[in-house]
Amino acid sequence: MRNYVPIQAPTIENPSSDSSYTYQEYLPSPPLSPYVACFWTLDYQASSLQQPLHRILPDGCVDIIFNLKARDASTSGFITGLMSSYEAMRLTQDQSLFGIRFFSETVRPFIHYPASDFREGPVFLEEAWGLDVNQLNEEMVTALDSAHRMELVERFLMGVLGRNNVRSEPLLEHSMQYLYAAKGRITIRALAEKLNYSERNIRRTFQKELGVSPKIMTEIIRFQNMLQELHQAKPTRFPDIAASYGYYDQPHFINNFRRLYGMSPKQALR
Repeated sequence: MRNYVPIQAPTIENPSSDSSYTYQEYLPSPPLSPYVACFWTLDYQASSLQQPLHRILPDGCVDIIFNLKARDASTSGFITGLMSSYEAMRLTQDQSLFGIRFFSETVRPFIHYPASDFREGPVFLEEAWGLDVNQLNEEMVTALDSAHRMELVERFLMGVLGRNNVRSEPLLEHSMQYLYAAKGRITIRALAEKLNYSERNIRRTFQKELGVSPKIMTEIIRFQNMLQELHQAKPTRFPDIAASYGYYDQPHFINNFRRLYGMSPKQALR
């Protein structure tokens, strides 16, 4: 049973008073819940007075995103691979996005290729799904609201799942379940012992399927779970929470946090 609930919402810094920024998440229907963490929408109305910084955190997932303001509907949909560090970009124009956030270990039946193939940058859906996807792109752009878009997407995804004989890698799925259950607090050696596979086999599988090592994936899951607790706790408890996730000295904790978030804990959680 997956118990991983990452903090997936992107953060916006210093929004101006006359700008509008809305981020929402929606759960998928039960048949898609083993594959899809959530659907999400992001809308932003740019302000000439200020251009805030939009920060996205690594969460161990793979996203399909529809740019609803794309000039050409055929290029509105694209796939973004798993992130291993934060990204920050300055918002200079209006944004309207609809996203499908997939669990990285079960996304392969939908994108047809290993998630590692999408680590170098966004790939248009047409390249993965062929020209047939252009109708979906067009319908997503012209749909009246998010509810209609979710219906379109769920119908399309269930069709892909029914037609496709590509399956997820079992070793990757089982490995990830252990990582989720341990909240990332597990060594690769301990993981290998639980799975009865060699560490080499596990590393090879992660690299082939995800494009990252199991160590990096473990760090992302551990960071996300720790971040969840930090957000719900008083600052006085931060050192204890950090220690429970293996950060026994403050410099180690701050350096790792800054590497994955781009800011110190004090800046991010104030």
